[in-house]
Amino acid sequence: MIRRTVPQKTISTESILTGVGLHTGENVKLTFKPAPSNTGLVFIREDISGENTIEAHIKYISNTDRGTNLDNGLFRIHTSEHVLAALTGLDIDNCYISLDGPEVPIMDGSSKFFIEAIEEAKIIEQNALREEFFPSEKISYKCEETGSVLSIIPDETYKIETKIDFNTKVLGTQTASIDSMNEFKNEISAARTFSFLHELESLLENGLIKGGDLNNAIVYVDKPLANSNMDRLKKAFNKDSISVKPNGILDNLSLHYPNEAARHKLLDVIGDLALIGMKIRGKVTAEKPGHSINAKFAQKISEVIKADRKNILPKLDFDKKPLMDSNHIMNIIPHRPPFLLIDEVLEISESHVIGLRRVEESESWVKGHFPGAPVMPGVLQIEFMAQAGGVLVLNTVPDPENYLTFFMKMDKCKFKNTVVPGDILICKLELISPIRRGIIHMKGQTFVGDEIKSEGEFMAKIIKKDTL
Repeated sequence: MIRRTVPQKTISTESILTGVGLHTGENVKLTFKPAPSNTGLVFIREDISGENTIEAHIKYISNTDRGTNLDNGLFRIHTSEHVLAALTGLDIDNCYISLDGPEVPIMDGSSKFFIEAIEEAKIIEQNALREEFFPSEKISYKCEETGSVLSIIPDETYKIETKIDFNTKVLGTQTASIDSMNEFKNEISAARTFSFLHELESLLENGLIKGGDLNNAIVYVDKPLANSNMDRLKKAFNKDSISVKPNGILDNLSLHYPNEAARHKLLDVIGDLALIGMKIRGKVTAEKPGHSINAKFAQKISEVIKADRKNILPKLDFDKKPLMDSNHIMNIIPHRPPFLLIDEVLEISESHVIGLRRVEESESWVKGHFPGAPVMPGVLQIEFMAQAGGVLVLNTVPDPENYLTFFMKMDKCKFKNTVVPGDILICKLELISPIRRGIIHMKGQTFVGDEIKSEGEFMAKIIKKDTL
């Protein structure tokens, strides 16, 4: 289910950092820039004239070899995952990521420096609500060849667990987890990328990792290091000497955490799943994750989100006891029969409400509105939605009996199909923007079954009774 939840966030000013690309070895300047509401995360190639932007989205993934690379047919962005993980970890919705080259700088191989730059720019809220995906059931993707499995199950927060096993004694099996993105900065962001010695030698032979440095990648020595290879590594990394420490790590790099490899894989999962283009809520379990399976799992979640957008109304059980009946509703809004048009509240959160009206033959309008073939007047459908919105808004104050809600504006109202006696009419109201100074901006739709009957956008104001 897709819900509008909390205010979107961006940064208040620009922030710059510089570094080199891991594979290209080119110096790169990266600038974080504020972006308007509903922009998302967007890369900009400042070194390219003309069309130079590319949305951080799975539809642009070109390959996942040693990183998650994006391509829009005009240019590429290499190694996107670490900076996207930092933006997700700091709960940013909208930001321009401006580069003067093709690759995000590797920095120390983690997200730490991106976190620092973003925080320097100061995070601010925006006047639009974030859309988030809450899965209603388990979603999984398994790679039969590698045994890698990623899944997500319903949860009210974004939690992640990772487990890695490369069948090597030097690394062994490791796990890492966080219960909230609030933990990302302190527990995950400083975890650096890693490689095995046999991979490192292959990358050097193929002219890659030109920007590599023993300070921006942990190298696990999973095979004896021949003298000839030792000399080549010293030359490649401009070192006078290279050694293997007792913990099996090349050179004198000290681990930040005993399970730093698993934590970095968790970081990669966050960065790769950011390419869904929508924040997600749920518990993600990643066993043997990697950029390729992360991307395929993100694609599967994206397909579920697309299907959810088509099926706007969630599955409802009309036999289940409602959250609120008419007596409860009348404790919140002042309307009374025959002008009380909402019978039940089936769902409610801080930003949405689903209400129900059983349209009866005894309705007061039946005898007068097209007698013999009665249909529910469109204005009453609008009022039904408005009353549900009133429940949504007044449910947030401790003394709703002291407040009234009044229409300020109606817009984009459409009446698509008739509503007749015998129908069970459902309405869904969502906030479009946060409630500020008592002003409410909502989008509403009515349904009978899966068929949309009417829709519109409404603006209303909460007013205290004693101020009238």
